[in-house]
Amino acid sequence: MSQITIPEPYWDSASIITKESLAPIIESEKLNRAQGILKPFDISLELMKDIGVRLTKEMTKGLDKATHDEAKVKMFPTYVQSLPDGTERGDFFALDLGGSNFRVLLVRLLEGEVKMESKTYAIDQKFMVGTGDQLFDYIADCLNEFKKEQDLLNKSLPLGFTFSFPCRQKSLKSGNLTTWTKGFKASGVEGQDVVELLNEACKRKGVAIDVIALVNDTTGTLMSCAYSDHNTYVGLILGTGTNACYMEDVNKVGTWAGDGNARETIVNMEWGAFGDNGVLDDIRTEYDMNVDSTSLNQGKQLYEKMISGMYLGEISRQVMVKLVQAKLLFNGVSSTKLDTANSFETRFLTDIENDDSNNGMVVTEILNKLDLDPSIDDIMLVRAVCHSVAKRAARLAVAGLAAVTKKVHRENRPEVTIGIDGTLYKKHPLFKKEMEEMMKQLVPGVKVNFMLSEDGSGKGAALIAAVACRLHNNKAH
Repeated sequence: MSQITIPEPYWDSASIITKESLAPIIESEKLNRAQGILKPFDISLELMKDIGVRLTKEMTKGLDKATHDEAKVKMFPTYVQSLPDGTERGDFFALDLGGSNFRVLLVRLLEGEVKMESKTYAIDQKFMVGTGDQLFDYIADCLNEFKKEQDLLNKSLPLGFTFSFPCRQKSLKSGNLTTWTKGFKASGVEGQDVVELLNEACKRKGVAIDVIALVNDTTGTLMSCAYSDHNTYVGLILGTGTNACYMEDVNKVGTWAGDGNARETIVNMEWGAFGDNGVLDDIRTEYDMNVDSTSLNQGKQLYEKMISGMYLGEISRQVMVKLVQAKLLFNGVSSTKLDTANSFETRFLTDIENDDSNNGMVVTEILNKLDLDPSIDDIMLVRAVCHSVAKRAARLAVAGLAAVTKKVHRENRPEVTIGIDGTLYKKHPLFKKEMEEMMKQLVPGVKVNFMLSEDGSGKGAALIAAVACRLHNNKAH
């Protein structure tokens, strides 16, 4: 049986816990049993390749007009038909709604420079689960306050609206929400055009706006990175949720309902729903099923629920509870806090992976907050749990990403840059390293660059509005 991977720094020669001192523990029956519990999180290279094949089949279903309605990976065309070419100029507003925080931005595109002013507003739970009117009225109030602070109260600049939830777009500036995700449940929004809802709220509040583009955060990330790297053809979000998009030939998008002369469009995959039809059931663990059964959207976004920041902490907690029940952790004694759902936050996984102390000090502090007093064995096992859950997430994400990369790579695109945004990728030290290493094995011979997007979704929304204005002006002339 393969041994549990105890991540660095415990193999570090300077550590008081050396590989040799662990030898008797590693060979123990206790750790072998723990390995059996963690084994389902082991995603091999062959399984990753197989997952890529499965996703490719689901992508084909989503792109084909005949099978689109039944497809779970929706592959929505965004009607973004061109990447930035660097000639875009002007002032633009951007709204960015994708989680528990909401941002308003003023983006100034100057020659060789992008200047941004932004303000972040917290979204109270009452707006997330109240009515759609309450949510959009709040957004309008935030925009009005920001415009006032920027001395632009009566100015109606072109606006890009980043709305990071699954939408069926009808054009660049309209789209109907198909389903809420990430803890949102505001009533009266699903099935409705979110741009219309925003416009109506702004009318009620007397806020002058000119929405040019409705944008998914993934699309915004791609556009933001493409502004400085013209080899960017893929966008990825790894944060509270996960999604991907890529540049596709319009003749391969069976659901396209836009300009007949368009050659390319960015496709918003909505890949979080990969597996909702059962094609990943052999990979899902009992912990994934428990997390799903207590979520607001049971049976939906199953790929996302194995990968994204909203769920990794809770998966890790449930594994720890299982280890306690098996008397492999904390001498078989749990705590009320550890037994409480969502008490182990995903940020703890990042903190634990970053712990470079020689005695697991950070792990101990986190566990102390949960009323637990860990031994050295407990510290090592908790680290192994967090490492296993995060490594599986990274491998699942890159398995899908490799399939997308194969789709965009061609002779005239020998190099592919993937623009990435999201706190999970930015802050957790394992993701970047694991994904880069596995990508080399999954798509050998293709030069793939991972580019971290700064202010991707907001800046990207403004860029999409700017590109739309440029294309419109070019047509007018």
